[in-house]
Amino acid sequence: MTKYKLNNTVRSPSEVTLTSYLTSDSASVKKDDKGYQISVLNNDNLDSESNRNLETPRCQLCPSCELPGKLAVSLAKLECDKFGLNELKVEGLNNVCLCEKFNGGCKLCPRPSLATTLNLNLDGKEPCLACHSGACGSPYPNGNGAYPSSYSDKNARSWRANLARRARSCCSAKTWLRRLPILSWLPKYTMRNGLSDLIAGVTVGLTVIPQAIAYAGVAGLPPQYGLYSSFMACFVYTVFGSVKDSAIGPTAIAAILTRENLHGLGPEFAVLLAFLSGCVELIMGILQLGFLIDFISGPVSVGFTSAAAIIIATTQVKDILGLSFPGGKFLQVWTGLYKHIGETRLWDTVLGVSCIVVLLLLRKVKDIKVGLTEKTGGVNTEDMSVKGSRIRSIVAQTLWFLSTTRNILVVLVCAGLAYYFDTKKQTPFVLTGEVKPGLPQLSLPPFSATVGNHTYTFMEMASTLGSAIFVVPLLSILENIALAKVFSEGKYVDATQEMLALGVCNIASALVESMPVSGALSRGAVNHASGVASPAGGLYTGALVLLALQYFTPYFFYIPKASLAAVIIAAVVFMMELHVFKPIWRTKKLDIIPAVVTFAACLLTRLELGIVIGIAVNLVFLLYASARPSVRITSAVSGDGVEHVVATVDRALAFPSAEFVRRALRKAAERHTLPLVLDASHVQAADFTAAKGIKSLIEDFHARGQTIIFYNVKPSLAAVLRGVRPREFLHCSCRVQLDRLLLDAHRRAHKPPLP
Repeated sequence: MTKYKLNNTVRSPSEVTLTSYLTSDSASVKKDDKGYQISVLNNDNLDSESNRNLETPRCQLCPSCELPGKLAVSLAKLECDKFGLNELKVEGLNNVCLCEKFNGGCKLCPRPSLATTLNLNLDGKEPCLACHSGACGSPYPNGNGAYPSSYSDKNARSWRANLARRARSCCSAKTWLRRLPILSWLPKYTMRNGLSDLIAGVTVGLTVIPQAIAYAGVAGLPPQYGLYSSFMACFVYTVFGSVKDSAIGPTAIAAILTRENLHGLGPEFAVLLAFLSGCVELIMGILQLGFLIDFISGPVSVGFTSAAAIIIATTQVKDILGLSFPGGKFLQVWTGLYKHIGETRLWDTVLGVSCIVVLLLLRKVKDIKVGLTEKTGGVNTEDMSVKGSRIRSIVAQTLWFLSTTRNILVVLVCAGLAYYFDTKKQTPFVLTGEVKPGLPQLSLPPFSATVGNHTYTFMEMASTLGSAIFVVPLLSILENIALAKVFSEGKYVDATQEMLALGVCNIASALVESMPVSGALSRGAVNHASGVASPAGGLYTGALVLLALQYFTPYFFYIPKASLAAVIIAAVVFMMELHVFKPIWRTKKLDIIPAVVTFAACLLTRLELGIVIGIAVNLVFLLYASARPSVRITSAVSGDGVEHVVATVDRALAFPSAEFVRRALRKAAERHTLPLVLDASHVQAADFTAAKGIKSLIEDFHARGQTIIFYNVKPSLAAVLRGVRPREFLHCSCRVQLDRLLLDAHRRAHKPPLP
């Protein structure tokens, strides 16, 4: 049952009566034949002029409810400047009216509300604009017209009160639980959750170690920087992360963007990029600027990720072939391959291609359906069925683990093979080389760097990084939120919290010489498949990486570069979303253009420039649609038989579309000399330029002696149009008044001239 709050007392709908809205000392209570309580003021002159219009068997505000009797005119309370009635409001929501017009209960009748699951609050501080505005008021008549029709928010909160309210909300327990998710899941943490997180964390750790070394090569950095980027973010995300499946660390897209913006100047620039990216992400989270990601549409994202995958794979081809030459861009790599193809090393090529084939096959191993025949010798017993089920489960788990740890298995086998040849004094493969042992020092990111004989200041380093300071964090947020939505299982994803978490992760990682980090979809899938129970799985991943840095870095010397390149190629080949182009073509062919433009621009120029070009093309399409709204012209006849023309505009009126709409309406007026009705049902807003255009349109109609009427105009839109002081602004919001205005226009047009 819906509960109403009245004078700080919770009451049921049957207890909310008309007397609730009256002062107790000025009213007497009567009951009608239906049992409704009706209050009449203590004045005997119920037939006075002020009360005459209230003599009706229906509720004055809600025609669907029956309230017989004479209702007193002074229903008004002092704090209400409309009908004197408190509005029904939903607690916690702003600008939500639940009066009869919007699926709520009648303000006067005790009839239960239709929204039975909402907790309603009678709050008379904010009169309902939707029901109390417009030239003709509303579908519900406002009694005897004794109440004002203009809106004035006398009780609006000042900015100081809003600031104090926001400050109190920031310190509330609810905010702390939302901004520190560990406080929510840690009290409910169990041993079973800990075991699940241990298994998932170790599995992800075995995946991230070879990927991190390979991604460092993609970014053009020494291999240890990939490992430096793989542990601190795991620890930090355990505290601030809201998605249990997200595995924060180096990614392919972040690595290739880092490479394109380093310009070969050294790892100090990569560490500073991680720090600045974290600062930008943190600021975006604080200011709640996640809506900027919405400007990256699906086609643009598809074009970017597909191009990035091809570029990343292209940069690894030279390691597959055992070649070494400068250049990391798409055209540079293929030009270098053409020039140096004669220097291809046979055994590196054989090893690299073999690793790619093995990795792709192991990826499919987990999909093998394991089945054992339960019938033996014509006997099918329950014990044998249970035993067969256990065997199937063990085999399936083994195949899944083999598939999940395929990267580390291939790298270990290749490293062992290289070590064997090294003992035989043979070097058939190009090896990774020495990896700096030990843990990185905890220090501030470098705000200056010396490259050659030149020392770069902080401003020079930031200028060198350029647009990457904004593009890298934006795409990292996009990648991380996309990962969160994939594994959220339909649950709400707090984008603001993810931006805050990612910003803190990058800032903290920059203190240990990390390159930019984000959530990786491939490791997220491993985390999810491993049955991770909470973000605490990252603790075990980070611990495993620390162990590798402290004790196993000498053995990384023997990892062939071809095997690492094969790991990268086998991972990014599934990032290419070329299959999406077909459904895009089936749904809206025009969306192919920004996808293709983004794809081509990323391949031929730079990745960040390519995605900016794609977004720009998409915005051009949006602006064109905004500048050319649909104006539908139809003929109609009013209830009084007056012929007129109806023009319907399907979107907001803004400066790009102002002249177009004005020209379309002027052409319609020239073709038809009848009154023109502009149906603004779909026009939600307008700006000054559009208002000036409407004013000029009204003057054109007035000069021709033709009537133009604005129908279904929103209160905010009417205020904007009145702000430019048009000559005659006829508008209404109900059919009855529209018919009356059309009839008046018809009479004026056919009025006989004066003698």
